[in-house]
Amino acid sequence: MYRVILVDDERLIIRGLSTVVPWAELGCEVAGTAHDGSDGLALIRKVRPDVVLTDIRMPNMDGLTMLAAIRSEFPEIQMSVLTAYRDFEYARKAITLGVCRYLLKPSDLEELKDAVRQMVSRLDAMPRLREEDPEDESVREAGNHLVKAALTYMKEHCTEQHLSLSEVADHVYVSQWHLSKLLNRETDQSFFDLLGSMRIARAKELLKDPAKRIHEIADETGFSDVAHFSRSFKKFTGSTPGEYRNQKA
Repeated sequence: MYRVILVDDERLIIRGLSTVVPWAELGCEVAGTAHDGSDGLALIRKVRPDVVLTDIRMPNMDGLTMLAAIRSEFPEIQMSVLTAYRDFEYARKAITLGVCRYLLKPSDLEELKDAVRQMVSRLDAMPRLREEDPEDESVREAGNHLVKAALTYMKEHCTEQHLSLSEVADHVYVSQWHLSKLLNRETDQSFFDLLGSMRIARAKELLKDPAKRIHEIADETGFSDVAHFSRSFKKFTGSTPGEYRNQKA
């Protein structure tokens, strides 16, 4: 029996999917349900299901990034979407991120059963597929999507002193370890080097204003103190903030 997780913020939908779909007949069993994306991801990490059937338009969630997170971190999980969101480009992107079927609510029973059969068929073929292509295009696309989302978030928040790998990983729905791996693979840099370079880029802009004091710039770019700022600035540019300002004057 393949294990299934159902995720939808409409409890009536969850109840209907759990009872109406003949899971045993399709070689599956419902291993758990969740009513929002964060709980769904926590459940997926705990249960490690074979199949996920999820909505993607739930409160406080970026649905595409959630799909990318599941595909990138758990590439063998088969995913289908059941949603009322009728947008072709959104659906196309979901498919590139590894979604097996994109179903629109209300969906009839036969359509649901056909989607489950397709996911089961993929799972049955998994040992062979693993030998042929251990990391297919959708997994690479998912990783790329996550890195872009992470870098965007980092740029928006890089001047916050306590920005952490954990916070960014939570924003893109993956573990710290997995995000660190993706950042290294896609950028050849660590999280801390990327964060440092973003802060220094901002500091360079602020140093153009002669009225700005060095300690003010250190504070405004997320550094804990002037000494830390100076060390980091020299690491990235080869000169201290004061030297850099004089060179550009």
